[in-house]
Amino acid sequence: MKVLKLDDTNEYTSGAMKRFFLVQDSEYFKIINFNLEAGVTFPVHSHDLDGDLSIQVLEGSGFFLGEDGAEIPAKEGDILVSQIREPHGVRAETNLRILVTIAPPI
Repeated sequence: MKVLKLDDTNEYTSGAMKRFFLVQDSEYFKIINFNLEAGVTFPVHSHDLDGDLSIQVLEGSGFFLGEDGAEIPAKEGDILVSQIREPHGVRAETNLRILVTIAPPI
C-alpha cells in the first residue's frame, strides 16, 4: 500500500500548468495532479487509443472542455468521466487543482 499526500502537491506555476505524476509505474492506471492558476487552460486534446479517464476537481472552479467548443462548469467535488479518445481539456476560472486518472496508462 502507498499513501499519497495531496497537500504536498499544492503548488502553482505562474501562468502555466504544474504537473505531479503521483502513480506512473502501474500497468493498470496512472494518476496525475495538475494545478492551474486562474485563467490557465489545459488545451482540448485526445489520445488515439482505447481506455478511460477521469478528471476530478480537488479545489477551485472552471470548466471541463470538449469537442466543438463544449464547456461544462466544473467545481470542487465534480468528476468528468470519458473515453480517452474523446476530446477533453480544462480551463481554470480560479486557481484549480485536478486529479486525472487514466486506465490503462498512456
